[in-house]
Amino acid sequence: MSPTASEAAALAPLRGSSFAPAATVVSGLLASLLLLFLLAPLVGLVGAGGASGVRQLASDAELRGALALTLFTATAATFWAILGGTPLAYILARRRFTGRALVLAILDLPLVVPHPVAGIALLLVLGRASPLGSALLAAGLRLTGSPFGIVCAMLFVSAPLYVGGAREAFARVDRRYEAVARTLGDDAWRAFRRVTLPLSLRGLTAAAIVMWARAVSEFGAIVILTYNPKVASVLSYDRFTSTGLSGALPVAAVLVLLAIVPLAMLRALRRDD
Repeated sequence: MSPTASEAAALAPLRGSSFAPAATVVSGLLASLLLLFLLAPLVGLVGAGGASGVRQLASDAELRGALALTLFTATAATFWAILGGTPLAYILARRRFTGRALVLAILDLPLVVPHPVAGIALLLVLGRASPLGSALLAAGLRLTGSPFGIVCAMLFVSAPLYVGGAREAFARVDRRYEAVARTLGDDAWRAFRRVTLPLSLRGLTAAAIVMWARAVSEFGAIVILTYNPKVASVLSYDRFTSTGLSGALPVAAVLVLLAIVPLAMLRALRRDD
């Protein structure tokens, strides 16, 4: 016999009270397992090789050179992304034009293409056998097997992160502020420099940090385009294949420790929000 409406209403709180704690416990357990799964390998890696990696920085010239090359090329890639990506992000945030969806799709492609495939695509366009690569080589600029190639690989795979973050930063700035500046006599560039840029600067900085961190960690595209000279990620792989896990551990641990720097910077930016 089915319960009446009044009986069902009386039983509803009992059902909620019996099932809600169970759901909370299960959800908390699943969340804890996921966090443990993400954290345990990194903690284990740093615990196993962090101290030796820091010690090797003083004695291992190859490791120091790989880290220096990684930091330099990631910074250079971020610089070029800021230079070309900032106006693109502003246009995408402020304008609606034919083909905008296509531009956004193009920006998303490097994020979903497997990175070794991205390296092969770059090699096809920039390699010495390509028209562009041979022309650049004739002008004295070799991209494959050089720091320039590393910058190109980092730029390709990580620039969309900057453009996407910068676009969101510009979109959060109220257009009325720009309009007020224009009514006071500022031209478009002056309104952007005096109003939009300062108000979006924190978001632009966060986007640049995210891109820089992604560039530092890149491996797949770089190893196809430029195996030598080695950045830190390629050096870690090279030592793993040549000397095994013990040789790769210190380099990998140093990379994990290096990743803490941009994360700390991002936390500091967001803490002030």
